[in-house]
Amino acid sequence: MNTVIRRVPVVARIFLGLVFAVFGLNGFLHFLPMPPPPARAGAFAGALMGSGYLMQLVFLTELAAGVLLLSGRFVALALALIAPVIVNILAFHLFLAPAGLGLALAVLAAEVYLAWTHRSAFVPMLRATA
Repeated sequence: MNTVIRRVPVVARIFLGLVFAVFGLNGFLHFLPMPPPPARAGAFAGALMGSGYLMQLVFLTELAAGVLLLSGRFVALALALIAPVIVNILAFHLFLAPAGLGLALAVLAAEVYLAWTHRSAFVPMLRATA
């Protein structure tokens, strides 16, 4: 049982890394077919794409964080980079496209769990200073 518990952070890290590496890469290479989103979700995504830079920045952030998570190096940095993206993914699926909410919740759970397991790296950042 102890061996299983020790492997949970590795499994969560690899899961999160794979999700963001694959979807970040898909943003550039379009190898996964995506079903058409609901009308409001499509309008929102279209506006982001229409900016000309924002979705490329999000995909690059996803890819970079995914690679860092998969490599096991700079995990705390990857978690901090990807946290705002996860918040937006969750909000997007909560309010605009509920069909993808399951994966969004799984990603959020993995992020929170990994942030907890790496909490010592976040203590200096969260310490109040005078």
